[in-house]
Amino acid sequence: MDVLSSRVLLKPRDPELTRAFYAETLGLAVYREFPGGTVFFLGGGFLEIVGTGSTGPGPDVALWLQVRDVHEVVTGLTERGVPVDRQPREEPWGLVEAWISDPDGTRIVLVEVPAGHPLRVDTR
Repeated sequence: MDVLSSRVLLKPRDPELTRAFYAETLGLAVYREFPGGTVFFLGGGFLEIVGTGSTGPGPDVALWLQVRDVHEVVTGLTERGVPVDRQPREEPWGLVEAWISDPDGTRIVLVEVPAGHPLRVDTR
């Protein structure tokens, strides 16, 4: 399989509230908009808010967003009134993670890859 592009699709219970959260609260850049949906840039992929859902997210799915400085991001989100589900902490695998949730309860894992971590070391 040769994947040319990818995106995560969310069908929120309140599309406008969720769109505002990702656009205004998190400050994600809009890739494109169309009737009934918005697609945001999400690093190397996309996040599409489309349609209306009824059941909400499951506990086994999370958005993983790598940021440069997780403490700085959490401070900014807290100042904008976003509840932090779990404060930043270093995980046993060496990444610094904090958790927040979108309006439907989708877990968003904010991740910082510290200097010296294998994900930042050029192994060539």
